[in-house]
Amino acid sequence: MWQYKRLIAVILFLALLWAVFEFSGLRGHFNLAFLQQQIEQNRITGLLIFAALFCLANLIQIPGWIFLIAAVLTMGNLWGGLATYVAASMSCVVTFLLIRLAGGDALRQLKSKIAIRLFDQLDAHPVKSVFLLRVLFQTMPALNYALAMSGIQFRKYLTGTLLGLPLPIAVYCVFFDYLAKALNIL
Repeated sequence: MWQYKRLIAVILFLALLWAVFEFSGLRGHFNLAFLQQQIEQNRITGLLIFAALFCLANLIQIPGWIFLIAAVLTMGNLWGGLATYVAASMSCVVTFLLIRLAGGDALRQLKSKIAIRLFDQLDAHPVKSVFLLRVLFQTMPALNYALAMSGIQFRKYLTGTLLGLPLPIAVYCVFFDYLAKALNIL
């Protein structure tokens, strides 16, 4: 049990964070209308609030696509996609640093055959692995937690993240723009 103390610390941290957001009413601000309003009111401070909320949302399991939709509907494909890319990258970095601080490399303590095989792949090709995971799962919070506690070097994590996020963000931008036009939202 002692070997899992850092993993328990991460679980307690996330539970506390979730409780604060749930019971304080802050979770109610994570909606499309609020995000669009923040961006429209003032581009600079609105985008800073947008990025900060993206970071917090990622920690409490709110999907990043709601931020992408808000940005694309408010600023269009190019600028909305760029704002989302910056906010998503910041979110991944913040999550990595906080979870690494609390959890260290706690997942390396797992001695299952599957875990060992996954860590061998991650160690052999860290940037490529993170790149592919980002293309497939984007900013998925569980992925961020797992990578943070995997023992991967921050520089390799960041490189894979920065290279892996643009493609899915671009695809989602085109999709949401098309959907908005088809539904006459734009």
